[in-house]
Amino acid sequence: MYKDCEGKARAEMVRKQIYIEERHERLLKRISKAHGVSEAELIRRAIERENVGGKPLLLTPDQAARDEILCFVKNRKSLRPIGRPYRWSRLDAYEDREKRFPRRAKG
Repeated sequence: MYKDCEGKARAEMVRKQIYIEERHERLLKRISKAHGVSEAELIRRAIERENVGGKPLLLTPDQAARDEILCFVKNRKSLRPIGRPYRWSRLDAYEDREKRFPRRAKG
C-alpha cells in the first residue's frame, strides 16, 4: 500500500496488457474522456463492479426527452398527406444542392 497525492491509500499496481476490439477502444477513450479518468481507471472500476455484483452504469431514462421526441415524430407525421408515402427523386436532391452550393468556375 502507498498513499497518492491526495493522501488516499492505494494498492500497489500490477501492469497488465489486454486485447480489446477496436470498438471497445473507441468506447474506452470516449468514456474516459467524458468522466475525466484514465482508461486504466475505467477498467479497474468495471472489475470492481463485477467483484461486488454491481450493475454497469446505465443512463437513467429521461421522460422529458422521450416526450419531446414523440412530439417531434407526431408533428412530422402530420406534415405528410395521409395514406400517401413521401416520394422523392435523386435529381430533386441534386437540384436543391446545386442551388445552395453553386459550382466554381474552372480556371
